[in-house]
Amino acid sequence: INTGSTSTKISVFDDENEVFTEVIRHSNEEIGRFKTIYGQYEFRRDMIAKTLEEQGIDLKTLDAVAGRGGNMKPVVGGTYVVNDLMLEDLKVGVMGQHASNLGGIVAHVIASPLNIKSYVVDPVIVDELEALARLSGLPGINRKSKDHPLNQKATARIAAKELGSTYEQLNFIVAHMGGGISVGAHKKGKIVDVNNSLDGDGPYTPERAGSLPTGALIDMCFSGQFTEQEVRKKIVGSGGLVAYLGTNDGREV
Repeated sequence: INTGSTSTKISVFDDENEVFTEVIRHSNEEIGRFKTIYGQYEFRRDMIAKTLEEQGIDLKTLDAVAGRGGNMKPVVGGTYVVNDLMLEDLKVGVMGQHASNLGGIVAHVIASPLNIKSYVVDPVIVDELEALARLSGLPGINRKSKDHPLNQKATARIAAKELGSTYEQLNFIVAHMGGGISVGAHKKGKIVDVNNSLDGDGPYTPERAGSLPTGALIDMCFSGQFTEQEVRKKIVGSGGLVAYLGTNDGREV
Protein backbone atom coordinates (compact mmCIF):
# COMPACT_ATOMS: atom_id res chain seq x y z
CA ILE A 1 0.00 0.00 0.00
CA ASN A 2 1.59 3.26 -1.14
CA THR A 3 -0.38 6.25 0.12
CA GLY A 4 0.61 9.37 -1.81
CA SER A 5 -0.68 12.92 -1.75
CA THR A 6 -2.71 12.40 -4.96
CA SER A 7 -3.16 8.62 -5.13
CA THR A 8 -3.24 5.29 -3.32
CA LYS A 9 -1.24 2.59 -5.12
CA ILE A 10 -1.85 -1.04 -4.19
CA SER A 11 -0.35 -4.33 -5.35
CA VAL A 12 -0.88 -7.96 -4.39
CA PHE A 13 2.03 -10.39 -4.65
CA ASP A 14 2.24 -14.19 -4.65
CA ASP A 15 5.80 -14.58 -3.38
CA GLU A 16 7.71 -12.22 -5.72
CA ASN A 17 5.16 -12.35 -8.54
CA GLU A 18 2.83 -9.35 -8.82
CA VAL A 19 -0.67 -10.70 -9.49
CA PHE A 20 -2.59 -7.42 -9.30
CA THR A 21 -1.86 -3.71 -9.16
CA GLU A 22 -4.03 -0.60 -9.20
CA VAL A 23 -3.56 3.16 -8.89
CA ILE A 24 -6.53 4.80 -7.16
CA ARG A 25 -6.36 8.52 -7.91
CA HIS A 26 -7.77 11.19 -5.59
CA SER A 27 -8.92 14.63 -6.67
CA ASN A 28 -8.32 17.78 -4.62
CA GLU A 29 -12.04 17.80 -3.81
CA GLU A 30 -11.97 14.26 -2.37
CA ILE A 31 -8.93 14.89 -0.19
CA GLY A 32 -9.90 18.47 0.70
CA ARG A 33 -12.97 17.41 2.71
CA PHE A 34 -10.75 15.93 5.44
CA LYS A 35 -9.40 18.31 8.08
CA THR A 36 -6.41 16.08 8.95
CA ILE A 37 -4.25 13.47 7.23
CA TYR A 38 -5.23 10.90 9.86
CA GLY A 39 -8.89 11.56 9.09
CA GLN A 40 -8.38 10.00 5.64
CA TYR A 41 -7.48 6.50 6.81
CA GLU A 42 -11.00 5.03 6.71
CA PHE A 43 -11.61 6.58 3.27
CA ARG A 44 -8.39 5.05 1.92
CA ARG A 45 -8.99 1.69 3.64
CA ASP A 46 -12.51 1.43 2.21
CA MET A 47 -11.32 2.24 -1.32
CA ILE A 48 -8.63 -0.45 -1.05
CA ALA A 49 -11.10 -3.03 0.27
CA LYS A 50 -13.59 -2.20 -2.50
CA THR A 51 -10.91 -2.50 -5.20
CA LEU A 52 -9.66 -5.86 -3.91
CA GLU A 53 -13.22 -7.18 -3.64
CA GLU A 54 -13.92 -6.16 -7.25
CA GLN A 55 -10.83 -8.12 -8.28
CA GLY A 56 -11.94 -11.20 -6.34
CA ILE A 57 -8.99 -11.06 -3.95
CA ASP A 58 -9.82 -12.52 -0.52
CA LEU A 59 -8.11 -10.68 2.34
CA LYS A 60 -7.98 -13.94 4.30
CA THR A 61 -5.38 -15.27 1.84
CA LEU A 62 -2.86 -12.59 2.86
CA ASP A 63 0.21 -13.49 4.93
CA ALA A 64 1.32 -9.90 5.59
CA VAL A 65 0.53 -6.30 4.66
CA ALA A 66 3.20 -3.69 3.88
CA GLY A 67 2.59 0.05 3.76
CA ARG A 68 4.61 3.07 2.77
CA GLY A 69 6.28 4.45 5.89
CA GLY A 70 5.52 8.00 6.99
CA ASN A 71 6.66 10.71 9.41
CA MET A 72 7.68 8.68 12.43
CA LYS A 73 11.06 9.21 14.14
CA PRO A 74 14.10 8.98 11.81
CA VAL A 75 15.55 5.56 10.99
CA VAL A 76 17.99 4.12 8.46
CA GLY A 77 16.62 2.41 5.36
CA GLY A 78 15.00 -0.99 5.83
CA THR A 79 11.81 -2.88 6.73
CA TYR A 80 10.11 -2.34 10.11
CA VAL A 81 7.22 -4.09 11.90
CA VAL A 82 4.33 -1.72 12.72
CA ASN A 83 3.82 -1.36 16.48
CA ASP A 84 1.85 0.89 18.83
CA LEU A 85 4.61 3.49 19.21
CA MET A 86 4.96 3.77 15.44
CA LEU A 87 1.19 4.13 15.01
CA GLU A 88 1.08 6.98 17.53
CA ASP A 89 4.01 8.73 15.80
CA LEU A 90 2.26 8.40 12.43
CA LYS A 91 -1.07 9.62 13.81
CA VAL A 92 0.36 12.85 15.26
CA GLY A 93 3.04 13.19 12.56
CA VAL A 94 6.06 13.70 14.84
CA MET A 95 8.13 14.71 11.79
CA GLY A 96 5.31 16.34 9.84
CA GLN A 97 1.93 15.73 8.21
CA HIS A 98 1.82 13.89 4.88
CA ALA A 99 -0.28 11.19 3.20
CA SER A 100 2.60 8.72 3.65
CA ASN A 101 1.72 8.69 7.38
CA LEU A 102 -1.31 6.63 6.40
CA GLY A 103 0.73 3.76 4.92
CA GLY A 104 1.55 2.04 8.20
CA ILE A 105 -1.83 2.95 9.71
CA VAL A 106 -3.89 1.47 6.85
CA ALA A 107 -1.62 -1.60 6.65
CA HIS A 108 -2.19 -2.20 10.37
CA VAL A 109 -5.96 -1.65 10.13
CA ILE A 110 -6.17 -4.28 7.37
CA ALA A 111 -3.72 -6.76 8.95
CA SER A 112 -4.87 -6.62 12.57
CA PRO A 113 -8.28 -8.40 12.16
CA LEU A 114 -6.50 -11.08 10.12
CA ASN A 115 -3.94 -11.70 12.90
CA ILE A 116 -1.04 -11.13 10.51
CA LYS A 117 1.85 -8.66 10.74
CA SER A 118 2.04 -5.27 9.07
CA TYR A 119 5.22 -3.54 7.97
CA VAL A 120 6.59 -0.29 6.59
CA VAL A 121 9.48 -0.21 4.12
CA ASP A 122 12.07 2.58 3.60
CA PRO A 123 9.86 5.23 5.28
CA VAL A 124 9.95 8.88 4.20
CA ILE A 125 12.08 9.88 7.19
CA VAL A 126 14.95 7.54 6.34
CA ASP A 127 17.94 9.64 7.48
CA GLU A 128 21.31 8.67 6.02
CA LEU A 129 22.58 12.22 5.38
CA GLU A 130 26.30 12.92 5.63
CA ALA A 131 27.29 15.59 8.15
CA LEU A 132 27.97 18.31 5.57
CA ALA A 133 24.55 17.77 3.98
CA ARG A 134 22.88 18.84 7.24
CA LEU A 135 24.32 22.36 7.06
CA SER A 136 21.63 24.82 5.96
CA GLY A 137 23.62 28.04 5.94
CA LEU A 138 22.20 29.17 9.29
CA PRO A 139 23.30 27.68 12.65
CA GLY A 140 20.31 26.35 14.57
CA ILE A 141 18.53 25.21 11.40
CA ASN A 142 19.62 21.83 10.09
CA ARG A 143 18.57 20.34 6.76
CA LYS A 144 16.39 17.24 7.17
CA SER A 145 16.00 14.09 5.13
CA LYS A 146 12.29 13.83 4.31
CA ASP A 147 11.71 12.62 0.79
CA HIS A 148 10.82 9.45 -1.16
CA PRO A 149 13.34 6.75 -0.12
CA LEU A 150 10.93 3.91 -0.98
CA ASN A 151 10.80 4.82 -4.68
CA GLN A 152 14.32 6.27 -4.77
CA LYS A 153 15.98 3.15 -3.38
CA ALA A 154 13.77 0.75 -5.39
CA THR A 155 14.64 2.61 -8.62
CA ALA A 156 18.35 2.60 -7.80
CA ARG A 157 18.23 -1.15 -7.09
CA ILE A 158 16.61 -1.79 -10.48
CA ALA A 159 19.21 0.40 -12.23
CA ALA A 160 22.06 -1.35 -10.39
CA LYS A 161 20.75 -4.76 -11.45
CA GLU A 162 20.54 -3.63 -15.08
CA LEU A 163 24.17 -2.49 -14.78
CA GLY A 164 25.17 -5.94 -13.52
CA SER A 165 25.91 -4.76 -9.99
CA THR A 166 24.18 -4.02 -6.66
CA TYR A 167 22.80 -0.85 -5.07
CA GLU A 168 25.41 -1.06 -2.31
CA GLN A 169 28.31 -0.96 -4.79
CA LEU A 170 27.30 2.01 -6.98
CA ASN A 171 26.54 5.73 -6.78
CA PHE A 172 23.41 7.33 -8.28
CA ILE A 173 21.45 10.54 -8.57
CA VAL A 174 17.75 9.67 -8.46
CA ALA A 175 14.80 12.00 -9.11
CA HIS A 176 11.34 11.04 -7.82
CA MET A 177 8.58 12.94 -9.61
CA GLY A 178 5.05 12.89 -8.17
CA GLY A 179 2.88 15.20 -6.08
CA GLY A 180 6.26 16.03 -4.53
CA ILE A 181 9.67 15.96 -6.21
CA SER A 182 12.87 14.83 -4.50
CA VAL A 183 16.37 14.56 -5.95
CA GLY A 184 18.75 12.35 -3.97
CA ALA A 185 22.47 11.58 -4.09
CA HIS A 186 22.96 7.86 -3.35
CA LYS A 187 26.39 6.69 -2.22
CA LYS A 188 26.83 2.92 -2.06
CA GLY A 189 23.42 2.11 -0.59
CA LYS A 190 22.72 5.30 1.37
CA ILE A 191 20.95 8.56 0.49
CA VAL A 192 23.67 10.99 1.58
CA ASP A 193 22.01 14.20 0.36
CA VAL A 194 18.45 15.06 -0.71
CA ASN A 195 15.98 17.97 -0.61
CA ASN A 196 13.29 17.95 2.10
CA SER A 197 10.49 17.58 -0.41
CA LEU A 198 7.80 16.76 2.18
CA ASP A 199 8.17 20.25 3.63
CA GLY A 200 8.20 21.75 0.13
CA ASP A 201 11.94 22.35 -0.43
CA GLY A 202 13.58 21.89 -3.81
CA PRO A 203 11.84 22.33 -7.18
CA TYR A 204 8.19 23.34 -7.24
CA THR A 205 5.86 20.46 -8.00
CA PRO A 206 2.22 19.67 -8.88
CA GLU A 207 1.17 20.82 -5.39
CA ARG A 208 4.23 22.17 -3.53
CA ALA A 209 5.73 25.61 -3.76
CA GLY A 210 9.38 24.50 -3.67
CA SER A 211 12.20 26.66 -2.29
CA LEU A 212 10.87 30.23 -2.25
CA PRO A 213 12.49 33.70 -2.29
CA THR A 214 13.35 34.07 1.41
CA GLY A 215 12.53 37.77 1.82
CA ALA A 216 9.12 37.47 0.16
CA LEU A 217 8.26 34.45 2.30
CA ILE A 218 9.19 36.35 5.48
CA ASP A 219 7.00 39.25 4.36
CA MET A 220 4.06 36.88 3.79
CA CYS A 221 4.49 35.25 7.21
CA PHE A 222 4.44 38.59 9.03
CA SER A 223 1.82 40.31 6.87
CA GLY A 224 -0.98 39.43 9.27
CA GLN A 225 -3.05 38.08 6.38
CA PHE A 226 -2.42 34.40 7.00
CA THR A 227 -2.21 32.00 9.94
CA GLU A 228 0.75 29.64 10.29
CA GLN A 229 -1.44 26.76 9.10
CA GLU A 230 -2.57 28.74 6.04
CA VAL A 231 1.03 29.53 5.07
CA ARG A 232 2.04 25.87 5.45
CA LYS A 233 -0.91 24.85 3.27
CA LYS A 234 0.15 27.33 0.60
CA ILE A 235 3.63 25.79 0.53
CA VAL A 236 2.63 22.10 0.75
CA GLY A 237 -0.70 21.08 -0.77
CA SER A 238 -1.79 24.29 -2.50
CA GLY A 239 1.44 25.46 -4.11
CA GLY A 240 3.15 24.74 -7.42
CA LEU A 241 1.08 23.79 -10.46
CA VAL A 242 -2.23 23.71 -8.58
CA ALA A 243 -1.67 27.32 -7.41
CA TYR A 244 -0.94 28.53 -10.95
CA LEU A 245 -3.28 26.32 -12.99
CA GLY A 246 -5.95 24.99 -10.63
CA THR A 247 -4.98 21.33 -11.11
CA ASN A 248 -2.41 18.97 -9.58
CA ASP A 249 -2.67 16.54 -12.51
CA GLY A 250 0.43 16.77 -14.73
CA ARG A 251 -1.34 14.80 -17.47
CA GLU A 252 -4.08 17.44 -17.66
CA VAL A 253 -1.45 20.20 -17.84
